[in-house]
Amino acid sequence: MRLAEDRILPAAMDKGTAVLVNMPFEKARLFSLVQGRPLPSFAKEIACENWAQYFLKWVISHPAITCVIPATSNPVHQAQNIGALRGHLPDKGLRSRMLKRMESILGFDKLQETPPYPGKSYQGLIRRAINARTAVAR
Repeated sequence: MRLAEDRILPAAMDKGTAVLVNMPFEKARLFSLVQGRPLPSFAKEIACENWAQYFLKWVISHPAITCVIPATSNPVHQAQNIGALRGHLPDKGLRSRMLKRMESILGFDKLQETPPYPGKSYQGLIRRAINARTAVAR
């Protein structure tokens, strides 16, 4: 989504086009980045209890975003995601603080360069797609 912020999201807002964000957790890369880190204290202002809610609230609070599909098959993760429905969404100022917090984490700027689905092994179509992406990057 970060790349979309400059052109796609403003264009969607100008045209009144709905925007659906699929897999906002960067194929689980965001969770590996924050693993073992506590939520920032200001996350309590919007009733975030975990990083999933933090990320979801940041994404869905963008004025151009209509809907988010977290893409999980894990019931525990789904329950965490649903928790993002509680509390307020961040305003522009808090969104900025949330982003600055993420940008302060070592490796955030290189997130797209890390392997997708850290710690998970997939077969079939997903495995072939990952291998194809890796081959193109070489």
